[in-house]
Amino acid sequence: MLDRRSFVSNTFWIGLGGFWTFSSCTEKAIRTSSSASLDLTEVSIDGLRDMMISGRRSVVEITQWYLDRIASIDQSGIQLNAVIYVNPQAIDEAAKLEKELRQSGARSIMHGIPVLLKDNIDTYDMPTTAGSRALEGSIPKTDSSVTAQLRAAGAIILGKANLSEWANFRGKKSTSGWSGLGGLTKNPYILDRNTCGSSAGSGVGVSANLCSVAIGTETNGSIVCPASTNGIVGIKPTVGLISRSGIIPISSTQDTAGPMARTVSDAVACLSVMTNQDAQDKATLDRPNNIPTDYIQYLKTDGLQGKRLAHFTASRGRHGDVDRYMRRAIQDMEKLGATIIEIDKISDDEVNEDSFDIMLYEYKQGLNDYFNSLGSDAPIKSLKDLIQWNLQDSLELQYFGQEYLEMAQAKASLESQEYQETLKRLRYKARNQGIDRILSQHNVDAIVAPTNGPAWKTDLKNGDTFLLGSSSPAAQSGYPNITVPMGMSDGLPLGISFFGGAWQEGTLIE
Repeated sequence: MLDRRSFVSNTFWIGLGGFWTFSSCTEKAIRTSSSASLDLTEVSIDGLRDMMISGRRSVVEITQWYLDRIASIDQSGIQLNAVIYVNPQAIDEAAKLEKELRQSGARSIMHGIPVLLKDNIDTYDMPTTAGSRALEGSIPKTDSSVTAQLRAAGAIILGKANLSEWANFRGKKSTSGWSGLGGLTKNPYILDRNTCGSSAGSGVGVSANLCSVAIGTETNGSIVCPASTNGIVGIKPTVGLISRSGIIPISSTQDTAGPMARTVSDAVACLSVMTNQDAQDKATLDRPNNIPTDYIQYLKTDGLQGKRLAHFTASRGRHGDVDRYMRRAIQDMEKLGATIIEIDKISDDEVNEDSFDIMLYEYKQGLNDYFNSLGSDAPIKSLKDLIQWNLQDSLELQYFGQEYLEMAQAKASLESQEYQETLKRLRYKARNQGIDRILSQHNVDAIVAPTNGPAWKTDLKNGDTFLLGSSSPAAQSGYPNITVPMGMSDGLPLGISFFGGAWQEGTLIE
């Protein structure tokens, strides 16, 4: 089995028509650039920091290398379509951060680190579109809270990553990784396989070394699934750990942003500068006072020692390679000091129905609020406007419809009795009778399960084909979930997820 570095350097990319080689279409282009003497594939944040602080490489050189790689692999060459926009000010920002580094030192562990943002995260200097042609050229008035946090930490925003349009909640039979504005993002391991959604471009950007780290968002599976499918790490934190203000929403109950990276340590470094309390996001104000501000302290090589974990077996028997690698992972964790028990169910099926209903209610309110934030000059002023715009566009509805937008539009307000009762029932069943019950009843620290199966062949006509997945319990409860790579199935990555109680990111990182 190839490790990630072997995958990147062994030249072979399986494409729709055979094999693509880095030597013929990618590395040659990189060698002709101004950053040609560099090779930053698979270099960690610590590695980049060492280069910058020692003076061996400047922030500008490192930033230029990633921009060249985007140009040579993503926008020409293989054309992964992971990036919608490139920040035209990235090099100027890098020069300022290089000067600051020499004069006064690094702002944080993320100083000078190149980051891609999913294109539903507001940036005042680039469009934010959710992949929709209806928002093409729409530039928000201010940064999102997440963007502002990253900039303040010294991170460089390289650009905006493609996504499943409207975060994969527009209509039935959707294809993950496709947007009307950005086209189809391709899986870098096998190009005709899907990227999973909706943080498709963020997952591919990290996997293909187009950035050091990327930011995705998740309502249910949209960080952990593309992370798993693209062979990287994804952290979906507790709802309220990271502000959602300035992020195009689906559900205030389940939405959160989170880091996607090649290693746990890189993801944790990024997470540590993203957490904050924000008056514009009530969920961030409701969290306990003792929440850590630095998660790097939980990076322990002996973190499994003494842990009790519940193995969620609902997907057993659905895919041979997933079962085989899961058995091996369980054995490895036991050797490292963990005790594993098995569970076959976490919550009632009714939770799925309630979660979907809540998403529709909150989608309507959230989108209308977001469109209002864009001001009177915005082309789309309401969910109703968006639905009508799509009906008149020649390309937006060519592959699948907008049933979820229409269903959301038909919902009553968040003050309605039906919404309030459904939300109360969802929280009780997903939390009290779900994850919280499992943790307490079995005296376990966390739950483990395969993240999902290997990537399926992309089918724009019939939409996605999900074989298995474990994201729902953590998503519906608003609790944290971390996925890491655990193996390969016929050249495609597989991931394993660790999820648990509210605000237990530290335990999951260990």
